[in-house]
Formats: sequence, C-alpha cells, structure tokens
Amino acid sequence: MIKKPVNGMKDILPGEMAVRNYVTELIRRTYSAFGFSSIDTPVVEHIENLLSKQGGENEKLIFKVLKRGEKLDLTKPTTEDAVTDSGLRYDLTLPLSRYYANHANELPSPFKALQIGSVFRADRPQRGRYRQFTQCDIDILGDPGYLAEIELILATTTVLGKLDFHNFTIRINDRRILKAMAKKAGFPEEAYDRVFIILDKMDKIGMDGVRSELLASFPEETVDAYLGQFASGTELTPEQEALMEETGSPLRAIMDCVEAAKTADFRIVFDPTLVRGMSYYTGPIFEIAMDEYGGSVGGGGRYDEMIGKFTGQPTPAVGFSIGFERIILLLMERGFTVPGAQEKTAFLVEKNMPKEKLAEIFKEAVALRAEGRTVDVSVMKKNKKFQKQQLTDEGYTEIREYFSR
Repeated sequence: MIKKPVNGMKDILPGEMAVRNYVTELIRRTYSAFGFSSIDTPVVEHIENLLSKQGGENEKLIFKVLKRGEKLDLTKPTTEDAVTDSGLRYDLTLPLSRYYANHANELPSPFKALQIGSVFRADRPQRGRYRQFTQCDIDILGDPGYLAEIELILATTTVLGKLDFHNFTIRINDRRILKAMAKKAGFPEEAYDRVFIILDKMDKIGMDGVRSELLASFPEETVDAYLGQFASGTELTPEQEALMEETGSPLRAIMDCVEAAKTADFRIVFDPTLVRGMSYYTGPIFEIAMDEYGGSVGGGGRYDEMIGKFTGQPTPAVGFSIGFERIILLLMERGFTVPGAQEKTAFLVEKNMPKEKLAEIFKEAVALRAEGRTVDVSVMKKNKKFQKQQLTDEGYTEIREYFSR
C-alpha cells in the first residue's frame, strides 16, 4: 500500500484545515451580503460538455471516466473516446452553465450564484497548482449590463481586504478590444485564438519573446503593427479609447465605478495584454495580480454564449473565481491564525481512572462545551511534557491534569 497521496494531490493537516474552513465561511458570509446564493453541481460531467471547445487548454487536462458494466467492452480494439462517457469537471463555469440551462425556470433572473467545490486537471504540479483543487466562483446570470462586472469585482476584492491583503492589482481588458486590435493589425480572424495564446505569454517571455513566436507564423509588418499597439502599458491611448467606443466596451465605466466604491486597498488598471485562457469569454475579462504570489490569484470575465449552447437561447453571464488554493498558500506562509477562535481546554486524565471520578470529569467537560469552549479529554501519556507541547501547538491555552488519587 502507498501512503503518499497521488501526485498533484495533497493531504490537508488540521492547522491548514482550520484556516481553510475560516476562509470558506468568510467568503460565504461576504458573498451572501452581496446577494449571492449557494449552489452545488456534480464533480462528474458529461464528456460531450467537457470537450465542447469551451475550456481552451484545459480540455487536454481532463480526467476521463470509463463507461461501466455492459457499456464497457475492452475485448475489441477501441479508442479512448469510445470507452469514456464522462469526466471530472475542470472548472465550475461549464457545470454552472449546464445547471442554469436545466433549472432556469426555477431560478430568479438575474441569478447570482456562489459555488465552492473541487475541480480536477491533469496538470503539472507546482507551487500553488494541484491536480485536485478548490475553486470558489461567483457568477451573475441573466444581466447584460456592466453592473454585474462591478458587483463581482467589489465582492471579490472585499473578501481579499477582509483577509488583510493590500496593494494588489485588478487587471482588466475586453475580448472585443483584443479582437479589434488583432483585426486592425491585419491578422485573419481564424488566427485570433493562436495570436491570443502567444500574447498570453507576455508576462513570462516578454515583448521580445512574443514577437519572436508571432514571427514564426505571421508577416513581420503585421506583427509589428500589432505589438506597437501595446507600447503604452496600462495607460489608455486615444486609439484604445476609440476601440472601446467602437466595440461598445464598458471598461471605462467599470473601472471608474469600482474605484469610487471599493473598500479594499487595490488598483484597477487596463491591461491590453490580458487574454485569459478560456475560449468562452466574450466581453470584459479580469485577473487579480499579487506581487506576494508572483502571479494571478484569481480571474474571470463575461461568457455570454456558453449557456446558449445548451438552450439555443443567448443568455448573458459573467463570473469571477478567487484563487482559493493560492490565497490559502499565502496565508499559511504568513503564519495566519484564525481570529476569534474558541478557547481550547485540554483535560489530561490519568490511566485507570475510577469510573465515578471519570464521570465527574466528563460532566465538567460537557459544562465547558456548553459555554462555547473547545474541550479535549484524553489519557495522560508517559511523556507528559511532549504531550503538553503538542496540545499547546494545537492552540490549547489551558491544560488540566486529573489523577485517580
């Protein structure tokens, strides 16, 4: 038997679990105050949905599930697709879209959904990246206006502010602006996705690296005309302002409203190089950048066409996913302790304690628990000093010893 977890997955020790539970509850309370309702969806999804060309590179990372019983015949030569009928979800957005398509008549419009759950990607594990990890999403379905984007950004940044994160940045762009810039440079429409995949590497390989990769497939004059549009960094150029107006992008209004109403300490900046990997985005897109992590700790955007693939009817939708695992990682590295935790008392009971006295000890523990304290009753070990140190490390501030005499 193998005692280590499967590669890319992790066991969670009690100290981290306490932090995760606290953060999860804080997120639920904060998002509920913004009007979001908790829902849940199965971790297993139809393989046809998962492979519907909505998830970009994540479709290559699906954990597929074999057919079962009579439907599974491995005695004949076959393909992987022929013997699978479902897979583990790689995000929460696709399952939410299916959920809304299935239950729209039972839900309010617009519908503000909160979903926290495990997702799975057969990715290469690294710091803050696992093959099973928790996602925490809020989505607004049925609202075509930019009020939804403002609400999502304010709700998410409020959570980060309550967790004492400061000086982070919300980067924002619009898929329509990305396409307009590519069109203006002269790229054919069928090449946009390839161009954007390369552009998305800007923060890793820089402008020169992006230029080099684009030149491998496209004419130099087109590449230079394209990259020349990014020279201003996060400052909006008159040309980009014109593209906003031309495409109907509400970025300026979103940024101004968020800046006016925010409660946390962050900047919101236009970033024309922001792409987001998912191909389902149709409008504004955003990411949370933190120097403390060295990359993105959350992101989202508008995906107005996905639900329509289930229903045949266009349905506006926009969502924001906080990087739960990366936030937990940063909190654990800080030595974060859960505020306002219950007082914890340990009762160390001598071995072979008479049952009458033992009953009195348990009655005392019951009374303290009724007062709101955490009380642990355990047998006193020979190495009492080490046992007490362990309890202290676990947050027990009072240790009582009980002897039979």
